[in-house]
Amino acid sequence: MPPVNNPTLRQRRLGAELRKLRERAGFTVTQAAAHLGVNQGRVSMVETGRSSLSADRVRAMASAYDCADENLVTALSAMTGRRVRGWWEEYREHLPTALVDLAELEHHSTGLRVALAIHIPALLQTTAHARALFRAVVPPLRQYEIEHRLTHRIKRQGILHRDTPLPYSAIIHESALRMGFGGPAVARGQLGHLLEMSELPNVTIRVVPFGAEHYPSTGQSFDYVQGTVPQLDTVQLDTHHGGCGFLDAEAQLVKYRAVLDHMESCTLSGAVSRDFIHNLVQDL
Repeated sequence: MPPVNNPTLRQRRLGAELRKLRERAGFTVTQAAAHLGVNQGRVSMVETGRSSLSADRVRAMASAYDCADENLVTALSAMTGRRVRGWWEEYREHLPTALVDLAELEHHSTGLRVALAIHIPALLQTTAHARALFRAVVPPLRQYEIEHRLTHRIKRQGILHRDTPLPYSAIIHESALRMGFGGPAVARGQLGHLLEMSELPNVTIRVVPFGAEHYPSTGQSFDYVQGTVPQLDTVQLDTHHGGCGFLDAEAQLVKYRAVLDHMESCTLSGAVSRDFIHNLVQDL
């Protein structure tokens, strides 16, 4: 098969997971190629996501690497096939690759857990609030860049409203709720939107008040994106330059799961969080 140009995040992740299986089996690329009956270049292209694979080929590689985890093998097999052209592909020429990859990652996820200290979660933002944030970016974005980012963000929110809506849990610090991006009217509308979203059966919003003790955070926002099996989970970190960093090493996933669990222990309950937000609206 011809090499895949500009592999998607999903294709790169499949290759990375196959590399992990190879390394866990103690095979070098040369040894793996000999075991599979292919050349070294083919193995390298597979592991960088630049070579298309069939489900049967993935199973053959997993067997060669002595992987006995059937759930993982099934999940990896489901990641094969031709590149899916989702709605996010239309933004590849207009937005940083990481933002497009994030939309793809969310689309294929089975659940999202997010934690934010300064900002409202992107999937819970109103159009007016998001526009105010994009206008504050340094260096300034051009108007057409703002519109591209805005429509991309609003389309991402569709996963919370589709036929099978994504389970979504957000931990929001009180400081984020009190930020007045866009002015009082925009802030009031944003808080009201949070209250509406918290009523959805798939959405949980929990507030960390200023008085919380032992809050385990440095202020960095992150998303924990759940895959079909825990090994395929991904942590997405916001960066100061507006991009996205993706982590998927087992030790990193374990750490961030623990951090989220600890954070949740510092939050108000869902019902009390709604009352808390409602009181903030009344104060505006």
